[in-house]
Amino acid sequence: MINIQKFTFNPFQENTYIVYNEEKKAIIIDPGMYDPNEFKQFFKFIDQHELEPVMLLNTHTHLDHIFGNAKVLDQYQIPFGFHELDKVVFENAHAVGLMYGMTFDKSPEPTFYIHENETIQLGSDSFKILLTPGHSPGSICFYNQEQNILISGDVLFQQSIGRTDLPGGNYETLMNSIHTELMALPNETIVYSGHGPETTIGSERMNNPFLTMR
Repeated sequence: MINIQKFTFNPFQENTYIVYNEEKKAIIIDPGMYDPNEFKQFFKFIDQHELEPVMLLNTHTHLDHIFGNAKVLDQYQIPFGFHELDKVVFENAHAVGLMYGMTFDKSPEPTFYIHENETIQLGSDSFKILLTPGHSPGSICFYNQEQNILISGDVLFQQSIGRTDLPGGNYETLMNSIHTELMALPNETIVYSGHGPETTIGSERMNNPFLTMR
Protein backbone atom coordinates (compact mmCIF):
# COMPACT_ATOMS: atom_id res chain seq x y z
CA MET A 1 0.00 0.00 0.00
CA ILE A 2 1.24 3.47 -0.91
CA ASN A 3 1.49 6.26 1.64
CA ILE A 4 2.14 9.85 0.62
CA GLN A 5 3.72 12.55 2.76
CA LYS A 6 3.58 16.09 1.39
CA PHE A 7 5.75 19.02 2.40
CA THR A 8 5.41 22.58 1.09
CA PHE A 9 8.81 24.21 0.71
CA ASN A 10 10.74 27.22 -0.62
CA PRO A 11 9.55 30.70 -1.65
CA PHE A 12 7.61 29.18 -4.57
CA GLN A 13 5.50 27.06 -2.17
CA GLU A 14 6.38 23.88 -4.01
CA ASN A 15 5.04 20.50 -2.93
CA THR A 16 7.67 17.87 -2.18
CA TYR A 17 6.51 14.26 -1.83
CA ILE A 18 7.78 11.17 -0.07
CA VAL A 19 6.00 8.08 -1.36
CA TYR A 20 6.51 5.02 0.83
CA ASN A 21 5.12 1.55 1.49
CA GLU A 22 4.63 -0.78 4.44
CA GLU A 23 8.16 -2.11 3.97
CA LYS A 24 9.40 1.46 4.64
CA LYS A 25 10.92 1.79 1.17
CA ALA A 26 10.52 5.33 -0.15
CA ILE A 27 10.68 7.31 -3.38
CA ILE A 28 11.44 11.02 -3.11
CA ILE A 29 9.70 13.19 -5.71
CA ASP A 30 10.61 16.82 -6.46
CA PRO A 31 12.65 17.75 -3.38
CA GLY A 32 12.13 21.50 -3.07
CA MET A 33 13.89 22.08 0.24
CA TYR A 34 15.72 25.40 0.18
CA ASP A 35 16.65 26.65 3.64
CA PRO A 36 18.25 24.67 6.51
CA ASN A 37 15.01 24.33 8.46
CA GLU A 38 13.29 22.74 5.47
CA PHE A 39 16.09 20.21 5.06
CA LYS A 40 15.94 19.46 8.79
CA GLN A 41 12.17 18.87 8.64
CA PHE A 42 12.49 16.64 5.58
CA PHE A 43 15.32 14.44 6.86
CA LYS A 44 13.73 14.25 10.33
CA PHE A 45 10.56 12.73 8.85
CA ILE A 46 12.56 10.07 7.04
CA ASP A 47 14.57 9.25 10.16
CA GLN A 48 11.59 9.20 12.53
CA HIS A 49 9.65 6.86 10.25
CA GLU A 50 12.73 4.72 9.61
CA LEU A 51 12.29 5.01 5.87
CA GLU A 52 14.81 3.81 3.33
CA PRO A 53 14.88 6.07 0.24
CA VAL A 54 15.48 4.00 -2.89
CA MET A 55 15.02 6.54 -5.69
CA LEU A 56 14.80 10.26 -6.46
CA LEU A 57 12.49 11.36 -9.27
CA ASN A 58 11.66 14.75 -10.77
CA THR A 59 8.32 15.34 -12.49
CA HIS A 60 10.17 18.15 -14.27
CA THR A 61 13.28 20.17 -13.57
CA HIS A 62 12.29 23.79 -12.96
CA LEU A 63 14.47 25.11 -10.16
CA ASP A 64 11.81 25.02 -7.41
CA HIS A 65 11.44 21.27 -7.89
CA ILE A 66 15.15 20.46 -7.78
CA PHE A 67 16.51 22.73 -5.04
CA GLY A 68 17.08 19.71 -2.81
CA ASN A 69 18.38 17.22 -5.38
CA ALA A 70 22.06 17.59 -4.51
CA LYS A 71 21.68 17.17 -0.74
CA VAL A 72 19.26 14.25 -1.10
CA LEU A 73 21.65 12.45 -3.43
CA ASP A 74 24.61 13.19 -1.18
CA GLN A 75 22.69 11.86 1.82
CA TYR A 76 21.34 8.66 0.29
CA GLN A 77 23.40 7.80 -2.83
CA ILE A 78 20.30 6.58 -4.69
CA PRO A 79 19.36 6.40 -8.40
CA PHE A 80 18.01 9.66 -9.82
CA GLY A 81 15.94 10.24 -12.92
CA PHE A 82 13.69 12.49 -14.97
CA HIS A 83 12.49 12.49 -18.58
CA GLU A 84 15.22 13.18 -21.12
CA LEU A 85 13.11 15.83 -22.87
CA ASP A 86 13.53 17.99 -19.78
CA LYS A 87 17.32 17.97 -19.94
CA VAL A 88 17.51 21.47 -21.45
CA VAL A 89 15.44 22.81 -18.55
CA PHE A 90 17.65 20.92 -16.08
CA GLU A 91 20.82 22.36 -17.61
CA ASN A 92 19.49 25.93 -17.29
CA ALA A 93 18.03 25.64 -13.79
CA HIS A 94 21.08 26.85 -11.88
CA ALA A 95 21.46 29.93 -14.11
CA VAL A 96 17.76 30.68 -13.68
CA GLY A 97 18.26 30.53 -9.93
CA LEU A 98 20.94 33.19 -10.17
CA MET A 99 18.50 35.38 -12.11
CA TYR A 100 16.10 35.12 -9.16
CA GLY A 101 18.94 35.80 -6.73
CA MET A 102 18.64 32.25 -5.40
CA THR A 103 21.73 30.11 -5.04
CA PHE A 104 21.54 26.39 -4.43
CA ASP A 105 23.75 23.34 -4.79
CA LYS A 106 23.79 22.30 -8.42
CA SER A 107 22.04 18.99 -8.99
CA PRO A 108 24.12 16.01 -10.08
CA GLU A 109 23.38 14.53 -13.48
CA PRO A 110 20.66 11.86 -13.63
CA THR A 111 21.71 8.25 -13.37
CA PHE A 112 18.85 7.21 -15.69
CA TYR A 113 16.07 8.70 -17.80
CA ILE A 114 12.40 7.96 -17.26
CA HIS A 115 10.38 6.95 -20.33
CA GLU A 116 6.67 7.34 -20.95
CA ASN A 117 4.44 4.30 -20.49
CA GLU A 118 7.03 2.44 -18.45
CA THR A 119 6.43 1.73 -14.77
CA ILE A 120 8.30 2.68 -11.64
CA GLN A 121 8.19 0.00 -8.95
CA LEU A 122 8.06 0.49 -5.21
CA GLY A 123 7.93 -3.02 -3.88
CA SER A 124 4.67 -4.56 -5.10
CA ASP A 125 3.24 -1.14 -6.02
CA SER A 126 3.81 0.58 -9.33
CA PHE A 127 3.39 3.95 -10.99
CA LYS A 128 2.79 4.30 -14.71
CA ILE A 129 4.66 7.16 -16.35
CA LEU A 130 2.50 9.60 -18.31
CA LEU A 131 4.33 12.03 -20.59
CA THR A 132 2.51 15.35 -20.23
CA PRO A 133 4.52 18.16 -21.88
CA GLY A 134 3.40 21.76 -22.06
CA HIS A 135 4.57 23.22 -18.77
CA SER A 136 8.02 21.96 -19.68
CA PRO A 137 9.11 19.73 -22.57
CA GLY A 138 9.57 16.62 -20.45
CA SER A 139 6.94 17.01 -17.74
CA ILE A 140 5.71 13.65 -16.51
CA CYS A 141 3.04 12.42 -14.10
CA PHE A 142 3.11 9.29 -11.94
CA TYR A 143 -0.14 7.28 -11.87
CA ASN A 144 -1.05 4.39 -9.58
CA GLN A 145 -4.22 2.71 -10.79
CA GLU A 146 -4.82 0.50 -7.75
CA GLN A 147 -5.18 3.41 -5.33
CA ASN A 148 -6.23 6.03 -7.89
CA ILE A 149 -3.26 8.30 -7.19
CA LEU A 150 -1.74 10.82 -9.60
CA ILE A 151 1.34 12.88 -8.81
CA SER A 152 0.99 15.57 -11.44
CA GLY A 153 3.89 17.98 -10.97
CA ASP A 154 2.95 21.34 -12.45
CA VAL A 155 0.63 20.01 -15.15
CA LEU A 156 -2.69 20.24 -13.30
CA PHE A 157 -3.68 22.13 -10.15
CA GLN A 158 -6.91 22.66 -8.23
CA GLN A 159 -8.92 24.81 -10.66
CA SER A 160 -5.81 25.79 -12.59
CA ILE A 161 -3.05 24.49 -14.85
CA GLY A 162 0.72 24.91 -15.09
CA ARG A 163 2.30 28.03 -16.49
CA THR A 164 3.15 27.97 -20.17
CA ASP A 165 5.03 31.27 -20.43
CA LEU A 166 8.36 29.81 -19.29
CA PRO A 167 10.98 28.59 -21.80
CA GLY A 168 9.83 25.29 -23.28
CA GLY A 169 6.21 25.86 -22.30
CA ASN A 170 3.31 25.75 -24.74
CA TYR A 171 -0.37 26.25 -23.89
CA GLU A 172 -1.85 24.05 -26.63
CA THR A 173 0.61 21.28 -25.86
CA LEU A 174 -0.28 21.42 -22.17
CA MET A 175 -4.02 21.37 -22.80
CA ASN A 176 -3.59 18.40 -25.13
CA SER A 177 -1.61 16.57 -22.44
CA ILE A 178 -4.31 17.23 -19.86
CA HIS A 179 -7.17 16.15 -22.11
CA THR A 180 -5.55 13.07 -23.62
CA GLU A 181 -3.68 11.73 -20.59
CA LEU A 182 -5.22 13.08 -17.38
CA MET A 183 -8.88 13.44 -18.31
CA ALA A 184 -8.78 9.81 -19.41
CA LEU A 185 -8.30 8.78 -15.77
CA PRO A 186 -11.18 7.89 -13.42
CA ASN A 187 -13.02 10.76 -11.71
CA GLU A 188 -12.02 9.48 -8.27
CA THR A 189 -8.30 9.77 -9.03
CA ILE A 190 -6.65 11.93 -6.35
CA VAL A 191 -4.32 14.53 -7.84
CA TYR A 192 -1.25 15.49 -5.83
CA SER A 193 -0.03 18.65 -7.55
CA GLY A 194 3.29 20.45 -7.54
CA HIS A 195 1.69 23.46 -5.83
CA GLY A 196 -1.49 23.89 -3.81
CA PRO A 197 -3.93 21.39 -2.31
CA GLU A 198 -4.98 17.97 -3.51
CA THR A 199 -7.90 17.66 -5.89
CA THR A 200 -9.52 14.94 -8.02
CA ILE A 201 -9.84 14.39 -11.73
CA GLY A 202 -13.63 14.52 -11.41
CA SER A 203 -13.53 17.85 -9.59
CA GLU A 204 -11.24 19.37 -12.20
CA ARG A 205 -13.34 17.98 -15.02
CA MET A 206 -16.35 19.83 -13.59
CA ASN A 207 -14.83 22.94 -12.02
CA ASN A 208 -11.50 23.81 -13.60
CA PRO A 209 -12.15 26.92 -15.76
CA PHE A 210 -9.39 25.95 -18.19
CA LEU A 211 -11.23 22.69 -18.87
CA THR A 212 -14.86 23.73 -18.68
CA MET A 213 -14.45 26.59 -21.17
CA ARG A 214 -13.11 24.29 -23.86
